[in-house]
Amino acid sequence: MLFFLIMGGLSACFILLIILLLAADLLFTSFGEFREALLKPEIQAAFRLTLLTCTIAAILSLWVATPLGYLLSRYRFPGRWLIDTLVDIPIVLPPLVLGLSLLILFHLPMGDWKLESWLRDDLHFPVTYRWPAVVLAQFSVACAFAVRTMRVTFDQINPRAEDVARTLGCTRAQAFLQIALPQAWRGMITAATIAWARALGEFGPILVFAGATRFRTEVLSTTVFLELSVGELDAAVAVSLLMVAMAVVVLLFLRWFGTGLTT
Repeated sequence: MLFFLIMGGLSACFILLIILLLAADLLFTSFGEFREALLKPEIQAAFRLTLLTCTIAAILSLWVATPLGYLLSRYRFPGRWLIDTLVDIPIVLPPLVLGLSLLILFHLPMGDWKLESWLRDDLHFPVTYRWPAVVLAQFSVACAFAVRTMRVTFDQINPRAEDVARTLGCTRAQAFLQIALPQAWRGMITAATIAWARALGEFGPILVFAGATRFRTEVLSTTVFLELSVGELDAAVAVSLLMVAMAVVVLLFLRWFGTGLTT
């Protein structure tokens, strides 16, 4: 009995902290103030850009994470441990450092050539301090979480069916596309959802690499920063509550989807 009291007490402290944080935000503002803040044109623009960039980042993350997770799960090759370590770097790297690294990458002079200058002048597709920079900053972190999810997904799929298909004449690509991929569809949805949620909460790399220009590169996470910087605490709390609501929807989807996965 004492064991459960101690374990339950320690656990309850963290749960209580989360409840108090949410309650503090809800009690700080009224529904009218919340609605008024969300009707601001700049916040609505940030909301639309957030949905767009998070969705693009999630799709790109899934596009990369599926083959990379499959390779890390199925094959043992030289340097595999190094790739496995590199994938985790965006997860443990301080966000501001990641944003600074992206900024340096695009502006690092290589003789007379710069990546940003080439994209802007030759391809007419500027990245830095534009909305593509928001997507790239979100993707850099979200993809790492998607790779981990897809690797676990393929680890849980028995490779025997793929081996049998190859003995019957299928190529590696056919075995992957026709056998492994259809079995991994739930994991793919989970990976995309986690990547989307992680992109939603990204702040540091976006601020450094894309900036926080209103109606241009402002997303909800940077909106909170901008509203606080001008003393609009009510608007900052309103946007925070909106992000909490979006995160709760994502988490509920994952819980429901995970329950469906095990039944």
